[in-house]
Amino acid sequence: MPMKNGEMSKDLLLSQAHIWNHIFSFINSMSLKCAIELQIPDVINRHGSPMPLSELVGALSINKERSHFVYRLMRILVHSGFLVEEEEGYLVAHASRLLLRDEPLSIRPLLLAVLDPILMDPWQQLSEWFKNDDVTPFETTHGRTFWDYASQEPKLNHLFNEAMACDARLVTSIVLKEYGQAFKGLRSIVDVGGGIGTVAKSIAQVFPDLSCLCFDLPHVVDGLVGSKNLSYVGGNMFKVIPKADAILLKWILHNWNDEECIKILKQCKEAIPNKENGGKLIIIDMVLKNNNRDDESYKTQLYYDMLMMTFLTGRERTEKEWAKLLLDDAGLSDYKVTPILGVRSLIEVYH
Repeated sequence: MPMKNGEMSKDLLLSQAHIWNHIFSFINSMSLKCAIELQIPDVINRHGSPMPLSELVGALSINKERSHFVYRLMRILVHSGFLVEEEEGYLVAHASRLLLRDEPLSIRPLLLAVLDPILMDPWQQLSEWFKNDDVTPFETTHGRTFWDYASQEPKLNHLFNEAMACDARLVTSIVLKEYGQAFKGLRSIVDVGGGIGTVAKSIAQVFPDLSCLCFDLPHVVDGLVGSKNLSYVGGNMFKVIPKADAILLKWILHNWNDEECIKILKQCKEAIPNKENGGKLIIIDMVLKNNNRDDESYKTQLYYDMLMMTFLTGRERTEKEWAKLLLDDAGLSDYKVTPILGVRSLIEVYH
């Protein structure tokens, strides 16, 4: 049945609005970054009560000729759910507490890393990358791989390590609280790709009899000092991984393609005892859910999958793809998925 003119016009306008919202969605991210750099959530939070706009403007380190623009920034932050506007003034919304500078579980460093020009520019080269032979759009933009760039440029190395550390604090706090039994009975564990040791430190504190080793590239762990049951070792996970009862891979395998993951997993297999002797591999990563396309968590997973394609050689995987990688390709014998981490899961693997 043909559409009436009014219906066609409505459909056209809805389509236009849908496209506009996607074109301009970057404005949410950049407005939030601006607010974080100006420390707006921190200023409001320190105020301790609804903060009037006039007091907020007076407390910000800005050109006072820009003062009358602040309310427009605040308006979009309220609409995005990062601030709450009451008659008396502004309050910090629940989600923004994870962006406060002094919040122990703050993910502020991740925001500043992902929205830095170093990592924003490769998105401009995405279509060009589909036409060329470069490994990633990051390489198209910067002329070298992400890992090469990070090893040579202190700014990216710092941004990346801080971003991973802030995520590690949040995730580890939940894992140890909700599923600490995954570490019970172990005598030793190696956190592969453990960065500056945030996860290993937390595990070492909760399990003082567990020997914890943070294993990463030499330039990452150089100069880091351990403790009674925590140590640091530099090396290459593609060549050899120190032996232990358990290997932890937190947010590592999604960085790499299947062939690279197989090499890592085979080194893990060599490093741990079999299941009967208490050995296991603990993976913290996404298990892509595609059974509900309207689910916000699925959208987050798709964002991360595009992130991996743009910066690295990795991908996010469905459980079927995980099973093939772990059992068929890497030759491990069994696994168990525990979905306790929102968009990510804890996967225990045995051989």
